[in-house]
Parts: sequence; structure tokens; C-alpha cells
Amino acid sequence: MTITIAVDSMGGDHGLPVTVPATFEFLRRDPGCSIVLVGNEELLTSAVAKSGNSFGERLKIRNASEVVTMEDAVATALRTKKDSSMRVAINLVKEGTAHAAVSAGNTGALMAISRFVLKTLPGIERPAIATILPTIKGHCYVLDLGANVDCTPEHLLQFGIMGSQLVSTLEHMDKPSVGLLNIGEEDIKGNEIVRRAGDLLKASDLNFYGSVEGNDIFKGTTDVVVCDGFVGNVVLKASEGLASMLVAGLREEFKRNLLTKLMALLSRPVLNAFKSRFDHRSYNGASLLGLKGIVIKSHGSADAYSFCCALEKAAQEARNNLPEKIASRMVKFV
Repeated sequence: MTITIAVDSMGGDHGLPVTVPATFEFLRRDPGCSIVLVGNEELLTSAVAKSGNSFGERLKIRNASEVVTMEDAVATALRTKKDSSMRVAINLVKEGTAHAAVSAGNTGALMAISRFVLKTLPGIERPAIATILPTIKGHCYVLDLGANVDCTPEHLLQFGIMGSQLVSTLEHMDKPSVGLLNIGEEDIKGNEIVRRAGDLLKASDLNFYGSVEGNDIFKGTTDVVVCDGFVGNVVLKASEGLASMLVAGLREEFKRNLLTKLMALLSRPVLNAFKSRFDHRSYNGASLLGLKGIVIKSHGSADAYSFCCALEKAAQEARNNLPEKIASRMVKFV
């Protein structure tokens, strides 16, 4: 079966200069997929022609007359921009023309439009944003990353169920471990919501490890880390900032003098391997879990390589029928 992905071509900080080259690279890598580029038809036709379309029916263009900007209020994007490239891409998923949608646009607008158009799965009160973070052992999945600032214990339980199913489906693991992000490992630590969530997770059929601390994320203590969106977003942005600081610091030190420049030349293979292993661009693409459809949020500042990774994640979730598997897991909790 050919997987079709609808791309919000106009969203994000860069728009067409990123989404079109990323689409071409993705289609070269994955011959079992097709793409519908959604956006200004005239601009898209010109951009595709300049890049040299050699994909035939695997690459189509769908016109959309409006764009959701990064500055747009959620209400504006949802109520007044009904022909935006973001909205049209998600509509393609709802009507079954596409198996997934990918956008680098306004996160709040993307979540609101996706929830309004696609609706949530039975048993899911709030969708969550989940992504991969690198660890010393490989990687782990963290959710929520900003969709839900205030959560109840029941919401955190649902995040745990969705995160567990996400890892089980994509990583082919029977019982992925789930940790609850806390300020200590002891059950008595944390606020009332976290403690009650811990009780719910412990009583569920999940492989619940218990409470984990911030450093456990990068140790790879558990396969899934659950937290509310406020904490998760801080963790994500702090980790991205730390990675950028380390890279900038190493570059600065290696340029300090002739000796350090020579050392940099000699250590280039190790540095390249390190960069490849922990390059945040490789982990681009956050899943909007809990919807009746697949929506992937790319980082707004993503380059073509990074956006291509988000497209690959969308294809992986579509091939594995992730929403259906989450729905079947939630049946016992409805």
C-alpha cells in the first residue's frame, strides 16, 4: 500500500525553501510513499518545477489560499483561516486522501485544528505531543511536550498508555517501561497530582517503573517518560539549548590556537560520529497522539534534512496504523 502524506508546505519559519527540498529527498528515500504539497498553487508549481519533478503521480499539489503564521492566535487560525495550508492538509487526513499530515507551523494552532477536525479517540480526553530524545542507551519518548499545561492524574495515565503503545508499535517492544517525571524517586515526592498519577499508573497494566528524575531521561532509565506539558516543554527546550551550547563551546575551544586546530583535525571522525549520534535534527517530528488520524509537528526552524526526518516519522506511524492500535489499547479504559 502506498502511504500518502499531506504536507503543510507554507508553515514554519522557512516554508517552501525547506518543505519542497525535504519532500524531494523523502520521495527519493521512500519509493512506497507519495506526497501532497498543500499551499499556494502558483508558488508551489514554480518551486517544484525548479527542483525538477521526476516523481510523477507520487507528487501532487493542492491549493490553499491562506497561511497560518507563527504569530496567529489559535482562535484566528481555527475560526477565520479555514482555507489555510495547515487546515487543508489536516482535512485531507480526515477525508482519507492522506494517511498523515506534517506541519512545521504554529504548534497551538496545529493542535487546535487537528483536534477540531479529526477529533480524539474514545477514552482520550486530551491529545498529547510526544517526541524522541537521545539517551546514552539510544533514545526515549517523552510526553506531553506542551499541549496540556495543566493536567489531571487521569490525563497523565492516558499519556502513559499512549506513550507505551507508541513505543510498542514503532519499536516492536512488548512491554516498554514507563516512568513518571518527578522531583525524586520516592512515591511520597512530588505534588498531589503527580502522586495520584503514580498510583493510577501503578494500578494499570503498564510496565510502570515508578518515578524518574530529570537526569533519568538522558540515562535512558525508561522507554517512556510521562509529564505535564509545562514541564515537558521546559525539558525539551533546555535539552536543545544544552546541545547547542556544547557544540558551540567545542567549536570555540578547537579554534583557540594552532595546536587545538590540529587536534580538531585529528579528532574529526570522533566529532562527526558524536554529532551524528546526538544531532537533534535527526529526532525532529513530534507526534500528536490521541487523535483519529496521524499528525506530525516539525520544529518551526527545521532545515530540509530535519523536515525530511519528520516525514519519515509520519510514514512510519501510518504503516503501523498507530491510531488504531492506541484506540484498541484504550478500549478497556473507556
